[in-house]
Amino acid sequence: MILRLSTANLEYMAHRHFDFPMPARPEVAFDAFHYHRWRLRWDSLVASTQVESGAECPYVGAVTVNHGAGGLRALSMRTRFVSFDRPHVAAATMVGASFPFRRWAASLQHRAASEGTSVLVYTYTFEVGPPALRWLLEPLVTLIFDRETRKRFERLRRFLAAHAHDIEAWQAENAS
Repeated sequence: MILRLSTANLEYMAHRHFDFPMPARPEVAFDAFHYHRWRLRWDSLVASTQVESGAECPYVGAVTVNHGAGGLRALSMRTRFVSFDRPHVAAATMVGASFPFRRWAASLQHRAASEGTSVLVYTYTFEVGPPALRWLLEPLVTLIFDRETRKRFERLRRFLAAHAHDIEAWQAENAS
């Protein structure tokens, strides 16, 4: 008698949220993340990122192409923005698949804290594959993703500590 274990009907999804204090107001932290001119200066997870339409930042419905950096340089992901409400929240979901991810979605919320500071709330959900290996891959991918997420937003925090005034000046120049 052969016993076969099927994971086809089991749902394994990683879901987490992190709160990161930022040394800048929500609109500054929001722009540092979403305007690619700033993001490429600090984001340790992407070597390049662009909106397919050529816009300088995403918007609802925009598709972005993101190429991994460092140890994750083989990872490339296309995302579609389902929410973009500056400076409060932005959310995106993966278009297609990008190994090891079968599904991926994330949101960033920016909340004002004490004078001149904010809290960035990052929430993600993903599923890895192939399904038969999900039970093995998901804990490993979650561990790596969590570690890289902490490193990534620490880099944003350090960038804002040194360059928030540059973003504020740029915002003042581009105010309409």
